[in-house]
Amino acid sequence: MYLAIPVLLYAGERLLRALRSHGLTTVRIEKVAVYPGNVIAIHMSKPHGFRYKSGQYIYVNCGEVSPFEWHPFTITSAPGDDYLSMHIRCRGDWTSKFRAIFSQSCRPPAMGQSGLLRADFSSMEHNTKTFPKLLIDGPYGAPAQDFRKYDVLLLIGLGIGATPLISIVKDVLNNIQQKQPGHGYTDEDDAPFMTKKVYFYWCTREEGSFEWFRGVMDEVAERDAAGDVVELHNHCTSVYEEGDARSAMVLMLQALHHAKSGVDVVSGTRVRTHFARPCWRDVFKRVACDHQGQRVGVFYCGDQKVTPELRRLSQDFSHRTTTKFVFHKENF
Repeated sequence: MYLAIPVLLYAGERLLRALRSHGLTTVRIEKVAVYPGNVIAIHMSKPHGFRYKSGQYIYVNCGEVSPFEWHPFTITSAPGDDYLSMHIRCRGDWTSKFRAIFSQSCRPPAMGQSGLLRADFSSMEHNTKTFPKLLIDGPYGAPAQDFRKYDVLLLIGLGIGATPLISIVKDVLNNIQQKQPGHGYTDEDDAPFMTKKVYFYWCTREEGSFEWFRGVMDEVAERDAAGDVVELHNHCTSVYEEGDARSAMVLMLQALHHAKSGVDVVSGTRVRTHFARPCWRDVFKRVACDHQGQRVGVFYCGDQKVTPELRRLSQDFSHRTTTKFVFHKENF
């Protein structure tokens, strides 16, 4: 008796998802890339009339992995893009099998290209292999979707936790582009866009993770060359902090390479990589000094252990300064 209502709700939700996904939200896979660190990037066709906000997520079903399982993944493309993308960290059984199946459709890298497994729709036309069929359900809301109401954004992502924040960065850049003549970009969100500045801090232990994040850094560097809108900070936490003598040689090589070529030796982009975790108090202090009297949206996605510190700093600097920090934890 007590279980009847929960069971009915669960069964109804499953039935509704099956009906919504039948044919209407089938997507065509356009591009696949398998990165080091067990990360796979999927670019899909955008269904007609599919509207979403940056930070939202979708449920994905792959019948070749499991016909009845649906798993949530954050959308990493911007709402104005003509495609959908997601970056998946493969850890469990479902995602590992998902990666294995898609890897079979990818081709080895050609001479002169990065050593990644890649495939796109055009390369499949004359190939006997095909991409598995994907169904999607959504989009669904998330805390990060309300970022537009803040003057300044402080985005903090640890590892694959950067994925909900990538869409925000792209959306901000697209909004800036929209205000330029002949932009060709359409904003799908009716909410007023208040954001003028973004600070993006990304921390990872694995140097191989820079492969999948490199595309984001290159796009930001190209579209915001002066760094007036988006300020990127990369931190590789597996290397000793910058004041440590044991990291002196790495720092020397990094500085020489960047001075000679303008490219960071760690990330492979123009964005310099720092070592060890940031001092979050210093980060908040700098933002508070540079944006007095403004509202700063702090969006964090990553290890739960860091959450109390960031929430405490948001409250502390909101009370001690004229800058208002509003903390949001992305469930990931």
